[in-house]
Amino acid sequence: MKFKKVALVGLLTVAVAGGVGWLSLDKETRGFLAEFPTNRDVLFWKESQRDAAFRALDRLPVLAKHRVISAGNAPSALPPGPPLNLGLDVDAYMQGQRSAALLVLHKGQVRLERYGLGFDAGGRWTSFSVAKSFTSTLVGAAVRDGHIKSMDDKVSDYIQEMKGSAYDDVSIRQLLTMTSGIRWNEDYSDPQSDVAQFNNHQPEEGMDAAVSYLRKLPRAAPAGTRWLYSTGETNLVGILVSRATGKPLSTYLSEKIWVPAGMEQQATWILSKTGQEISGCCIQAATRDFARFGQFILGGARANGQSIVADDWLPQATTARTGINMPGRGYGYQWWNQYARARLRIPVVDLRRRQLCRARHFRTGHLHRPPAPARDRLQRQLGRRRPRSCGQR
Repeated sequence: MKFKKVALVGLLTVAVAGGVGWLSLDKETRGFLAEFPTNRDVLFWKESQRDAAFRALDRLPVLAKHRVISAGNAPSALPPGPPLNLGLDVDAYMQGQRSAALLVLHKGQVRLERYGLGFDAGGRWTSFSVAKSFTSTLVGAAVRDGHIKSMDDKVSDYIQEMKGSAYDDVSIRQLLTMTSGIRWNEDYSDPQSDVAQFNNHQPEEGMDAAVSYLRKLPRAAPAGTRWLYSTGETNLVGILVSRATGKPLSTYLSEKIWVPAGMEQQATWILSKTGQEISGCCIQAATRDFARFGQFILGGARANGQSIVADDWLPQATTARTGINMPGRGYGYQWWNQYARARLRIPVVDLRRRQLCRARHFRTGHLHRPPAPARDRLQRQLGRRRPRSCGQR
């Protein structure tokens, strides 16, 4: 995601304060302006800038444009349940994790709900990589709706500009499992990595920014033979869904998930410089609505008795389709899988921002769906922690 230069800060602040009035702005926007980023690249913002920005990225259109994800008129209930006793100081835990929110559902009941960093239930937080699982679910919906004929269709069948590129050999299934074999570097600490250069890429005239960058990448391994984490390819998945359905992703997400799942608040999806939803990240939503998505998936992605995804989609999407070179862990269709830990009743939804080793970067966690014995418990967390080992995702 690319933002305007810091020279805009003074002019922007004066314009907003003079035209609207500083005190009339909501607290998230005021906090964002007070900690306005001095670096154009979100990967290299400092901690206080991330804390302020990740709750307000959709507040200032001059920085990042977005589309609205409309909610319906019948939010699904999240009734309170017996308070959950974790045997620890939850507030201290959240402070140590730099968590903005922690919500635990058990059998559809709210057993724990806490907020930190000045955040609250009415606010929206940026999802970052957890958006990948929303995008994956939209692929399942597009298959059910007949917009995508087969998971073994080639990417270039749907994105014509990819014809003649290395993606001619890549199927939709391989794109979803990140086994395309295309070269990609997702080192957030390296300004020369693809994930950093991608943000600064000047797209070819009339072409989507992601397509323009990815179509030039060379092949590093035969398709289907190697797993490599690539947010760029999830952005390509979103473009494929939009092309197949003929609708913006925000509209399709509203129709297929946001309204059927009974989300309470509207959400937003940040757009790329060429006007496409950044499908590898950047959904701004309320904590309870992220939790409702987890509950929706637990229930089989069903609305009014009908699944919104293709038959057998969720078992295929949420189980390991490929190894990731880490014992006990695998990757499905944009869903992490931790099959070796299923007996520990791991949370179903886990969102957090992480700071890895020396890299000054954020990471808003992942979604995973454990086997049946663990599926009555769901956790929603927003924040940041330092993992135990460098490179852990």
